[in-house]
Order: sequence, then C-alpha cells, then structure tokens
Amino acid sequence: MIKVVFFDLDDTLIDTSKLAEIARRNAIENMIRAGMPVDFGIAYHELLELINEYGSNFNRHFDYLLRRLDLPHNPRWIAAGVIGYHNTKISHLKTVRGVKRTLLRLKEMGLKLGIITDGNPVKQWEKILRTEIEDYFDEVLISDFVGVKKPHRKIFEKALRKFEVQPGEAMMVGDRLYSDIYGAKQVGMHTVWFKYGKYANKELDYLEYADFVIRSLEEVPEIVRGLNDEEEERSDPEVHAD
Repeated sequence: MIKVVFFDLDDTLIDTSKLAEIARRNAIENMIRAGMPVDFGIAYHELLELINEYGSNFNRHFDYLLRRLDLPHNPRWIAAGVIGYHNTKISHLKTVRGVKRTLLRLKEMGLKLGIITDGNPVKQWEKILRTEIEDYFDEVLISDFVGVKKPHRKIFEKALRKFEVQPGEAMMVGDRLYSDIYGAKQVGMHTVWFKYGKYANKELDYLEYADFVIRSLEEVPEIVRGLNDEEEERSDPEVHAD
C-alpha cells in the first residue's frame, strides 16, 4: 500500500524554469535602464554562461557579469539587476497547474506527503512559503541539509526513515528522470515521471525507471488509488478464492 508520496520541488510543484528565464531577462533590462552600456543580447548571453559555470545559487552573478563585459564595478547597475530579478520572483512565482488540488486529494486519501529537493535551503523554503504549500507537507528534505544530492540513494533512504515506511510503501513524483526517477527507483520506490519543463525531453536513457509517465499532476491520486486497490485485491482471501 502507498502510504507516502514524495514530490520534487522545482518544475514539479513550482514552475521555476519559466520564472528563472523571465527573472534573468528582467534583471538585464533593469541594469541597462540603470545605465549599463551593453546590448541586451550580449549581456544576457554572458549571464547564462556565468550561471552554467558557477551554478544558479552563486550569489555574485552580476558582479562577475560586469567583469566579463570589461565594465567597471558599478553598485548601481548591480543593485538594479538584483531588484529586477527579485521583483520578478515575487510577482511571477507560482505553482504548477493543479498542485493544490492534487495535494488536497492526496491528504483526503489519508496519505503523508513529503518534498525531496536539491538546492539552497533558504531559496527552496522561500518558494514553498511564498506559494503557500507548506501546510500540505509533513517533511521537507533539502540536499544541503542531508549532505548528498539526488540521485544519491541516501537522501531517499533518509526520507523513508523519516516516515517509517518501506520503499514499496512510497512513491516519488518528479520532472527529472535521472535525479528523481532513477534515484528513487534504486531504493525500490514507485516512480512517476512528470513530463514537464525543461527536462521533458531529456535524460530519456533513464525512462525505463519510470513506472508511470504523466503530463498533469492531477493524475497522481488515481495512480495511487489504482496501486492500493491492486494491493487490497492481492491481500483479500475472498478475491483469491474466486
């Protein structure tokens, strides 16, 4: 029987890929409005290169951007970039369609819910709190606190211990075939690949590890119900007698 459903956060519960693109574009536009003398296309390309090299959680993207563009360190331009980025995050941050309906249905079915996510803990909690989904979840596991990132089996094993369940009693829902689906399957969880966002057509070598493929989160409760009904039938002696 499925007792716990775990969700990834980015591009599973919260629409972060679209948000990040809009926020980065608005940051560059704001820096140019503040006087930064660079063409938008050039500056945006260099910013994406920096993010690729240093990661999205690096906190000095705009400082390094000025260096790469051979521009002087100008606090006004940097502040304009920070404001443009964060104002966009605040105004555009939203859950994926159907998230709250799905979580409510799962809770009504008596299931425990958890989040297993990589990333900066403060940033991840900001997303959870701003979208007001924290009350649906019994536990949130973030890789920086656990010490390992998905798909390392230890983060999934710790999640199972938190809920005191066996792998076969848990399900993982995520948009990444490698980190979410492959990782969870290695410890024996049921897996649901949410075909959404920038990874919708990537990492397909790991597709075999997905038990189910969905395009809407609202399919999750029916999948859980189906698996639990099958388990009840197998354990019901009257069904076997027939």
